[in-house]
Amino acid sequence: MSRARSGRYGVGPVRPGRAGPSEAQVVVIAKEPVPGRVKTRLTPPFTPREAAALVAAALEDTLRTVARVPAARRVLALDGAPGSWLPEGFTLLPQRGSGLDERLAAVFDDAHRLLPAPIVLIGMDTPQVTPGMLATALSLLGPHDAVFGPASDGGFWLLGLRAPDPALLLGVPMSEPTTGQTQLRRLNEAGLSVATMPRLTDVDTAADAFAVAALAPRSLFAAALAGTGTPR
Repeated sequence: MSRARSGRYGVGPVRPGRAGPSEAQVVVIAKEPVPGRVKTRLTPPFTPREAAALVAAALEDTLRTVARVPAARRVLALDGAPGSWLPEGFTLLPQRGSGLDERLAAVFDDAHRLLPAPIVLIGMDTPQVTPGMLATALSLLGPHDAVFGPASDGGFWLLGLRAPDPALLLGVPMSEPTTGQTQLRRLNEAGLSVATMPRLTDVDTAADAFAVAALAPRSLFAAALAGTGTPR
């Protein structure tokens, strides 16, 4: 926010379906890939410019994947200005709020206000994500209230909500080893039925970058990583 551990999904009690994949929306939350402002944990071994290039490639991979998923709408919630990496067909929303919990809550609220449909939200740092994974997450929002994608660092790479509520996110401590556990507990304590997606690695460190590139060898991200010439 790893490699998929299982093809099975842990799910809560099934409720009557309310939405199919094409009736829900996908939101990508991201920062403009400006050197020195993104993924600073990649430096070293990468330079700030190389780290920004890796972020730009991961973001473009993610947006291209989202563009291939049947959805009611595709949204980019961006901190910064869009670049040539933004494909057509995306609604652009500015981020608002200070902490990440506030920005996530605001993104869900703003996207749902513009289109009152279920939302699957992901970051830009899992370029190994596939259209099939996202289509599955969208489908799971039919019989479930929420979809949760745990990350290998203890956070989460995906969060889907059928009916967004800021109280589900505000106050959850972000970027900590227990973030995912806390977020999942918040969903469960709200009485929501939750479907769980496979665990993935998001790119925060150089080791993450090489692991993810190995999972998506034909991605722009893998090509950008190879172009840095940095040994594994």
